[in-house]
Order: sequence, then C-alpha cells, then structure tokens
Amino acid sequence: MWSISHHTRITNSQQMAQHNENHNGRCENENKGVKASSTVSLVEEGPRDTDPWDLPELKDTGVPWSALDTKAKVLKILVSVGKFVLLLGFLYLFICSLDILSSAFQLVGGKTAGDIFKDNVVLSNPLAGLVIGVLVTLLVQSSSTSSSIVVSMVSSGLLTVQLAVPIIMGTNIGTSVTNTLVAMTQVGDRSTFRRAFAGATVHDFFNWLSVMVLLPLEVASGYLYEVTKLIIDSFKIQSGEAPDLLNVITDPLTESIIMLDSKVLSGIATGDPEARNMSLIKRWCKTFTNTTLRNVTVPGPENCTSPVLCWVDGNYTFTLKNISETYNVQKCKHLFVNVNLSDLAVGLILLALSLLVLCSCLILIVKLLNSMLKGQVAVVIKTIINTDFPFPFGWVTGYIAIIVGAGMTFIVQSSSVFTSAITPLVGIGVISIERAYPLSLGSNIGTTTTAILAAMASPGETLANSLQIALVHFLFNISGIVLWYPIPFMRIPIRLAKGLGNITASYRWFAAVYILCCFFVFPLFVFSLSLAGWQVLVGVGVPIIVIVIFIIVINIIQKQKPGCLPAILRSWDFLPLWAHSLAPWDKVVGVCTAKCCCCCKCCQLAADDLEHSGKENAHREMYDNPAMSAEKEVENEIRADLNIQKMTRL
Repeated sequence: MWSISHHTRITNSQQMAQHNENHNGRCENENKGVKASSTVSLVEEGPRDTDPWDLPELKDTGVPWSALDTKAKVLKILVSVGKFVLLLGFLYLFICSLDILSSAFQLVGGKTAGDIFKDNVVLSNPLAGLVIGVLVTLLVQSSSTSSSIVVSMVSSGLLTVQLAVPIIMGTNIGTSVTNTLVAMTQVGDRSTFRRAFAGATVHDFFNWLSVMVLLPLEVASGYLYEVTKLIIDSFKIQSGEAPDLLNVITDPLTESIIMLDSKVLSGIATGDPEARNMSLIKRWCKTFTNTTLRNVTVPGPENCTSPVLCWVDGNYTFTLKNISETYNVQKCKHLFVNVNLSDLAVGLILLALSLLVLCSCLILIVKLLNSMLKGQVAVVIKTIINTDFPFPFGWVTGYIAIIVGAGMTFIVQSSSVFTSAITPLVGIGVISIERAYPLSLGSNIGTTTTAILAAMASPGETLANSLQIALVHFLFNISGIVLWYPIPFMRIPIRLAKGLGNITASYRWFAAVYILCCFFVFPLFVFSLSLAGWQVLVGVGVPIIVIVIFIIVINIIQKQKPGCLPAILRSWDFLPLWAHSLAPWDKVVGVCTAKCCCCCKCCQLAADDLEHSGKENAHREMYDNPAMSAEKEVENEIRADLNIQKMTRL
C-alpha cells in the first residue's frame, strides 16, 4: 500500500516538475522584456497556440455520396430540399417577426419618441440631437420610422436641415442594436458566441467611430449640409415612388397581425394636438375625404380667407372656407382592430410574441444551417464568400462585398434584417468577420438608397428638403467607409470587435453590460446633461473625455513601446484589481446569480456552473502566474494522495 502511494507521489512530483519547467520556459519566452498585465482591454488576444478567430471546419459526419445506392441518394436529395424549404420558411418568419417587433416598439414608445422631437431648444445642441436620434430609433426599432419623423419636421418647418443632420447620424447608430441582440441568442457556445458577437458589434464600432470623426467636422464646417445642398441645387430631380420589394411578400402576414398609422407619429412630432389623443393602431383602411366650401365664423376680419369672402353681421364675422370631412369606409382586418386595449398593452403583447418567434426562428435557422453546411457544401460556400481575388486584384473583393451588402439590403429594405441574418452565419463559422465587415458597410449604403427613393415620393414643395436629408444619410455612410475601410491599417472596427468578442467569450455577462451602456445608459446620460445646458455638458463631459483619451493612449504605449513610460505606468497593476480586471466582477455576478437561483430547484446546477467557471478563471490566473500554478498543482497532488489512501483502505 505504501509503495503504491509512494510511487504515485514520486510520479506526480516528477510530472509536476516537468510541467512547471515547460510552463516557466514558455512564459519566459512569451513575456521576455515586458511584464504581463492583467488589464482587460479591447485588444486582448487569445492563446498563442490556436487562433480563436480561425473558421471551424464543418465536417460531414454522414455517409459519402459515392457509397449511397439510388434509393438513399433520392432520399438524401428529398431531405435536403425539405431542409431548404424549412430554412426559407423560418427565414420568412424571422423577417416578419422583426417587422412585428418594430411595430411593438412603436406602440410601446412611439408617442414618447414623438414627444422627444418636440423640444426644439434641446435639438439645437448637436450632441443632444445625436443621442435623441439613437434613443428614438431604439424606441421604435426602425431607422426608417425615425427618419420619416425627422423628414416630416423638416418639411413642416419645425426643424432645419442643419439641426436634422446629427439626428440622422443617431438613427444610424440606433438601428445597429438589433443584430447585437440577435447575437445574444448564441450565448450557449463560447466559440460561436465569440464570433457572432464580434460580427454584430463590428457594425456598432463603425457607426460610433464615424460619428466621433464626422460630427465634430460637421459642427465646424457644415460639410454634409453644404455638399448635399450643392447636389440638390445642381440636379433637377423629379418626384418618384419608392419600390415595394420584400414588403410585397411580408405585408400579407404582418398586416394580418397589426397595422399602424404612421401619420400619428408625424403629427405628434409636428405638434398636432389631435394626434396626441389618437391611437397608433390603424382601425380604418379605406376612408373618404369630402371637401366643401362653407360659411364659418372667425374671431375677426383678419382671420378671413380673403377680403372678398368676408362679411360682418353684428358681433360675428363670417367667411367662406374649405372644410374637409373624412368618412370611414372599410375597417382593417388585422387581429387587433376590434380589441379594446391600450396601445401599451397591445405593444407589450406583440413585443413578447415577436421576441419568442424571433429567438425560436433564429435557433432553428442556426440548427438547419449546421446540418446543411457540411462537407463539400460548406467548402464551396466558404470558398465563395471568404476567398479573395488573386493578386493584384485582391483589394477588389471587399468592395464587391460592399456592393453585395448594399444590393441585398435594398432587396429586403432593412439593414437590420440583413445584418441580423448574417450574424448567425458568422457565429457558426461560414462567414469570417473580415468579410462580414464590408457586408455590414454595404448594408448601411443599401438602407440609405431606399430612403432616397422614399424621399423622392414626397410632394414637390417638400421634395428638396426630404431628399437632402436622405442624401445626408447616404453621404455620412460613404464618408465613414472612406475613413475606415480602404486602408487596411484603418480597419479599426474589426480589431475592436475581436477584442470585445474575446472579452464576452470569457465573461458572457459583459455582453449585456455592453448593450445597456452603449445604447441606453450613455445616450441617456448625455441627453440629461444636454437638458441641463451647455455649461454642465462641457464641465462634466470634457474631463471624462480627457480621462478616456489618456487611458487609450497609455494602453497603446504599453503594448507598443512600454519602455517610454514610467515604471508605474507600464501596467495597471498599481490600481485595485477590480479597476483593471473583470475577474472580481465575474465572481460578483456569479454570486448574485447563485443567490437568485437559491429558491428554485436549479440552485444546485447554478452552483455547479459557478464552480466550473471559478475553475476556468483559476486556470487562467495560473497561466499568467507560474507560482500560483505550482502551488495549485501541489494542492491537487495532496488531494490525489488522500483519495488514493482512502481507496486502498477500502
């Protein structure tokens, strides 16, 4: 008994010594000349041996085609066709659920969105206009709806084109939250979630970086306004109609569930008192308006339509005026046309149902794609999508991807739908993030071309302003692409998205923190400061911006030339651990999660997951610290010896 235990201890000690020697040697080679820092940043890298961003191989686990007989081949073809039909069906439901989700958000927060636009004093602040565009687009979940509100305000004279430019920039940011939420549905698998979340947030980073550069430029020079005005003045553009492409297919289903009256939102934004008390739910689909010339009383002669059509009878002044009366002809046929519920109640019902259908369809789409994209099919698709043209035309590939993204977005008439559709493909490894980036840039252009065609359908008297706003949106995205795509070094959104993907893969709860802070907390914070005035906004905002810039610069120098910094600034270790690492926060989240589950039967499962997460974090810390690794292995060795002694006693 003693000999077995002693031999085991000697063997474990030898293995531990060999492991520590190899581990220390590896750490010395990797960290030579630079002290490792535990700072969590958007430029963290994965393990050196494998690249987590390499596309996985989708292996074919079935029987090869050549080994099948005729009956099996026919059956396999039928199964493949059936899967493809199911895929199209789930994709159709997925697109329709996004449309219903947009309608639900409009019912829940649409009137609030209209009220936000009414404060013209706040809108005169460009930064406030930017965050208002973000918040309103988040409330209605549709950049086209928020853009139409802006266009209606410009057309009615309540808002100038110059003040509308920052709001249009904000709508560009707000619409990118949808595909980020879609990526959250793939949180179950670490590698898939890493790629999916990075593929979604690369769109976010592009929009935010473009705003950081172009908004100050617009405030200083009026670049977007002047260029678009020059275009409008140079061309004689005739009014047209926006085409209905995908809506022809999706409207029969979505309009059978809910129909909204878009004129109500525009009326609230333009200050129409009657629109404030109207429901957003459309009740009558066919109406008849009759206009007649009638005698009406007015307060005084100055309110008459003309001096000729005005007369006074005692204390009353009469004039002839056109009176329009609208008669309801035919009711709509959607599910909620006769439901006696408030807009908020209907919106919450649709919100829950659309999210349920959205997540279910997305999960089923991912599973179908995983089963279909195997073997030679996966090789062909990945080769077509991710392969560059041969030298010297490799640079053309990305621009073709931009054109493809613009064309597909023009077909589906929604950048949210297109980017949300490619997010699962990035997650399962069919599309690389380097290819998803130009596709997302193309989707930004595609949604603006639809807005341009929609603006051309405006009446002649408002055509110029409506078209100029649409061109501002188009030129903003083109300028962003020129900044962040042609030069490979300037494709910063890809590096930032990968860094965020690495963080969320290790700490998946951080994805929810990112969405809340980036799209809700930060815009609301800036909006609150804007309400307090310029002095408060500058007094609070400037120190925060200076601190953020200082941290970014120090992080860059730490990685590029740490010797240029004082010894204390070569790492952030002088700060408390919670100030430069997410590990302590991860423990807090784990404890809170365990406490929330303590009253249900899954408490034990949550505790097991927490213990497993703690072991992973401990292993990560051991990798950074060889001394901790050795101590942990000694402890494990002692436990193993005790277990062996117990077993031998039995």
